[in-house]
Amino acid sequence: MANELILIVEDNEKNRKLVRDVLQVKGYKTIETETGEEGIRMAQESQPALILMDIQLPGMDGIAALKHLRADPKTRDIPVIAVTASAMTNKRETMLAEGFDGYQNKPISIKDFLEEVGKVLEAHRGVREAS
Repeated sequence: MANELILIVEDNEKNRKLVRDVLQVKGYKTIETETGEEGIRMAQESQPALILMDIQLPGMDGIAALKHLRADPKTRDIPVIAVTASAMTNKRETMLAEGFDGYQNKPISIKDFLEEVGKVLEAHRGVREAS
């Protein structure tokens, strides 16, 4: 469902622009930041439908930021997709075990990326409506 707000936490300007442009073309609204600390603050204030979290961030990394989000009652139910350039073969399983709701490799495949965003939003839409 387009028009949902997505928070992009990504320190690389070109990656942030690509993700923003792809999402906005599909009708999503976006807000963005370059740090995990600022991402936490923005999530608390804006209550986005989804957060896209880079793992390699300056200061607090994406995994630590996720733990802060999950510990806060205001943000614990916001779905978070890990977006990382790590080439580890089992990275998806590792990120899901950390508590992320989805995972995408960088550089992103636009088709796979949009499918993952849609799948995670749809799964959490049902959770939000039930509560």
